[in-house]
Amino acid sequence: MPTKTVQIPTADGLSDAFAARPDQGDRHPAVLMYADAFGIRPVVREMARELAGHGYYVLVPNFFYRNGPTPVVGLPEHIGEEDRPALIGRLMPLIEAHTTERVLRDADAYLGFLADQPEVAAGPVAVTGYCIGGLLATRTAAARPGQVAALAAFHAPVAADGPDSLRRLTAEVHFGHAATDVTPEALGELNRSLDAARIDYTSEIYPDTVHGFTMSDTDAFDPAGLRRHWDRLLPLLTRALTHG
Repeated sequence: MPTKTVQIPTADGLSDAFAARPDQGDRHPAVLMYADAFGIRPVVREMARELAGHGYYVLVPNFFYRNGPTPVVGLPEHIGEEDRPALIGRLMPLIEAHTTERVLRDADAYLGFLADQPEVAAGPVAVTGYCIGGLLATRTAAARPGQVAALAAFHAPVAADGPDSLRRLTAEVHFGHAATDVTPEALGELNRSLDAARIDYTSEIYPDTVHGFTMSDTDAFDPAGLRRHWDRLLPLLTRALTHG
């Protein structure tokens, strides 16, 4: 599995990123993957490699590059619940400073990088993300309707920008929510906004999960939730990028 760390010029500096692609074949559909707030680390690299093994060129940017290269904050090998408050306390100012304007400037650079790679096939791309990365993925897809054909976000605050943002989506969408993150009432409101966009979507609560359930290096990890995530994500990408 060919992988590399790259430096991507942006309007505000250089963003380091992790890239993975399949062993075989000349050109592959592209997936822009936004990590959770803890950033690029072994578990995220492994998820990118697994996705690349299904036939995609996967780019995982360090969206906090303005504050330094990955890792932006020191992380324990396993992120326990006792570690989370201090880590989130250090990361929250970075999250608050990462405005929509910054997100979209950076997205231009990341999507431009993908378009320039000789291993990337021409055509639409997919964006996916986890936690805050799912919100960044949603913002990217809403702002690039002609370019993004698939959007997936997991345990993510996808409704944070309000219903008007969701109504700008044209991609096929999957939102996988942690059971502790959204009430059935809030899910209904979100899904009505997606209905108003008149797009193909699934938006569901993953049973018995807590925020962060896809990440195996945290106490939040749920193996069944991670399997469900792959069961939803891979067919979505096949439909949108391979046959779309």
